[in-house]
Amino acid sequence: MSNLVIVGTQWGDEGKGKIVDLLAEYSDIVVRFQGGNNAGHTMVVNGEQFISHLVPSGILQKKLCIIGNGMVVDPAVLLEEIDYLTKKNVKISPEQLLISQKAHIIMPYHKAIDAAREGCTKSKKIGTTGRGIGPCYEDKAARRGIRFTELLDEDFEKTVRNIAEEKNFYLSSFHGHEKIDVDLLVNEYKAFRDRFAPYVADISVVIDNAIKTGNQVLFEGAQGTHLDIDHGTYPFVTSSNTVSGNACCGTGIGPKRIDSVIGIVKAYTTRVGEGPFPTELFDDTGEFLQKKGAEFGATTGRKRRCGWIDIVMLKNAVRLNSLTGLALTKLDVLGGLDEIRICTGYKYRDQQINDFPVSLNILGECEPLFETVPGWKEDISGIRNIGDLPENTRKYLQRIEALTETPIDLISVGPGRNETILLNNPFS
Repeated sequence: MSNLVIVGTQWGDEGKGKIVDLLAEYSDIVVRFQGGNNAGHTMVVNGEQFISHLVPSGILQKKLCIIGNGMVVDPAVLLEEIDYLTKKNVKISPEQLLISQKAHIIMPYHKAIDAAREGCTKSKKIGTTGRGIGPCYEDKAARRGIRFTELLDEDFEKTVRNIAEEKNFYLSSFHGHEKIDVDLLVNEYKAFRDRFAPYVADISVVIDNAIKTGNQVLFEGAQGTHLDIDHGTYPFVTSSNTVSGNACCGTGIGPKRIDSVIGIVKAYTTRVGEGPFPTELFDDTGEFLQKKGAEFGATTGRKRRCGWIDIVMLKNAVRLNSLTGLALTKLDVLGGLDEIRICTGYKYRDQQINDFPVSLNILGECEPLFETVPGWKEDISGIRNIGDLPENTRKYLQRIEALTETPIDLISVGPGRNETILLNNPFS
């Protein structure tokens, strides 16, 4: 029996969807423990692309999928996603999808506040997706949130009207925004209540009972370690804890239930939105990675910034998440480069920094210190055995393992589920 947490090690977009989809074959339950529809996981099966934002990636493997209490859920988006997957012949029912009764619900006023703030010229832009994620988490912390258990409660309308009155005052007085139609909101969400009632459960009990009876659970994170609200490049972060420890808080299980943690790392580094990026490339190589890697956000469609792999970041992720292994993705994208650079440290003024700095100002001034390794020209997308990879490719992988002091368990050489080299199955 083994329970596994999957997290991103960089700034998200590392390819977690594919890895979760692949490893879901060996698990019984897949649980998403944080974030909302500000994250998108892309999966390719038999040449067909699937994108999920809220439904855990294990749905394609016909596993029980659970939306954890650490998530914030836009009911309209979830319905759209269920309909989208159903049209692609992916069956979704209360036997295959559960929603935590403690998960918070994104309301129309959350999205309105998000958009108003980001559009305000006086505010520093964070690069939010505008989907109401941050304001919903704010209400959760302020104890003004609406959870699925409140949605099902007979006092739902009264609760919503009280909160909406305050939100409309804020929107109109501080942002000159049109007020939310509360009657329309109440009627819309009552319809959501009828639709989602069969899916809502105490998922802490469900997961605990499943583990007790020998089921294997895969905990799926969204975004990446360096977008964590506490440990990321604050304030250019998401509004939840993305590190592995939140798999416990975001689902209602204890830390002794976790057996291993796999960190997903792209063979280079990308970032969407604002914030410092020490290894970012502004030359032809950066353009090469962006085009060959098709680096556009699965949720926003925004062009991703690209740069060399950053070992300082990775070592930080190893420590913060207690990583037991790495899954390296998009290795095939590097094919065709004469040389590849690896950032092994930072130079800050006259000092060398080997640990990821907390201060955003320091990080913004850091210059990457590189070592250079030879590249390879071969197309590796058809390779399924590590011994068949070009020598320079294997040396690149070995160097990453040595620098991070963490073994690589899995290598992705293409977007498809089968375009993978599995070195160590964490569920075995």
